[in-house]
Amino acid sequence: MPLKDVYADVRLTYRLVLAVDVEKYSTRDARGQLRAQTDLRNILSLAAQDVGLDRSLWYEQVSGDGELAVLPEDVDVSLVVGDFTRRLEAILGEFNRERGGGGGRLRLRVALHHGTLTPGPFGPAGDAPIVVSRLLNAKPLRRLLADQQHRDVALIVSQTLFQDVVRTGFCCLDPCDFEPVRVNAKGVLYHGFVQRRAAEVEIVQPVLRAVGEAGGAIHGANLVALPGGRG
Repeated sequence: MPLKDVYADVRLTYRLVLAVDVEKYSTRDARGQLRAQTDLRNILSLAAQDVGLDRSLWYEQVSGDGELAVLPEDVDVSLVVGDFTRRLEAILGEFNRERGGGGGRLRLRVALHHGTLTPGPFGPAGDAPIVVSRLLNAKPLRRLLADQQHRDVALIVSQTLFQDVVRTGFCCLDPCDFEPVRVNAKGVLYHGFVQRRAAEVEIVQPVLRAVGEAGGAIHGANLVALPGGRG
């Protein structure tokens, strides 16, 4: 069958794409990695729930140290870029304070882009997942998290998302806190805006118990089954 017939019904859609990565994940032992995965999943769910987002509607392509999520077509983009990221930072900050820092501290790089994609057999295909992945791995973002040890989240948004959402006044983030960066990856130049100055985040109630309750105990709840194994 000709390719044009196989893909006759495939169409591109504009979606908001979120990518998250745990800093220094590979330096943790296996138990530490499992705990980081569990904590990250539950913290993301709490932050989404607190601002009225339903994570069960997100398409999630997970990796050991993070995830790439495609949000629903009708999601409020300004809510995700602003309220969700601020809530994520607030919950994560309180979580780290309660845990007492040290090797168990969870610090994240977060990237957002609104662009085109289409479903594929191995995950979403198109411009949006590539752009958000390149921004997530940008050296300026990694350097920001390394240089500012007091921060728990380093945020970058694509140039189009900054222009269309952050600058409009409909987003709770201050555009003055952002600085443009250029990312050269595999011969392609990508433009983004890094949040150089962290936004003022609200103080939240103790979250360790809430994080633990969000997704079950660490000893086996909702684990991914390994090929050839028993789950």
